[in-house]
Amino acid sequence: KSCQKPVDKYIEYDPVIILINAILCKAQAYRHILFNTKINIHGKLFIFCLLCEAYLRWLQLQDSSQNTDPDDLIRYAKEWDFYRMFGIASLEQTSFLVGVFITLWRMRPEMLKAKSDFILLLKALLLSSYGKLLIIPAVIWEHDYTPLCLAFIKVFVLISNSQAIRVTLNLNRMLPWLAIFFGLVLENGVVYLFQKTGWDV
Repeated sequence: KSCQKPVDKYIEYDPVIILINAILCKAQAYRHILFNTKINIHGKLFIFCLLCEAYLRWLQLQDSSQNTDPDDLIRYAKEWDFYRMFGIASLEQTSFLVGVFITLWRMRPEMLKAKSDFILLLKALLLSSYGKLLIIPAVIWEHDYTPLCLAFIKVFVLISNSQAIRVTLNLNRMLPWLAIFFGLVLENGVVYLFQKTGWDV
């Protein structure tokens, strides 16, 4: 009111421009989306991203199995594999988030004092995982470079997560990457445990 100007320049921008700037991982766009919009799709987006990841794993599982047993054609058996992959993807994503939260809480406990701080950071991390939706075109337009595309998608999601942590807690660049590193360590630990117990991950 005192300066007669909007503090957030993105209030006047078209949603498409905001989306493009968010894809480019601009901090101001993330701030606008997290603090100045009322987006409540983080839960649905999280579930949809998990479904995409589970479908990709299920598809790779089907491609890797060379079993020609007629029982393999039974639909419910394949669905069971899909649900199993969904459960594994959920557990991995949860362990990643737990690793990020524990690291941030240990390094900067003053940043995560209230429950609302945890909820805001969780929403930011879930929304910033939107890059996993790129799995859909990568699977649809399958080609020789699909593994490389999936690696780029993973890197993009991690960069988005880093920006979300940085913007939400107003941190420098180093601490979010450290939190993401420990989140990945915990996630890969869960993958290793699954592989040791004989589950296909």
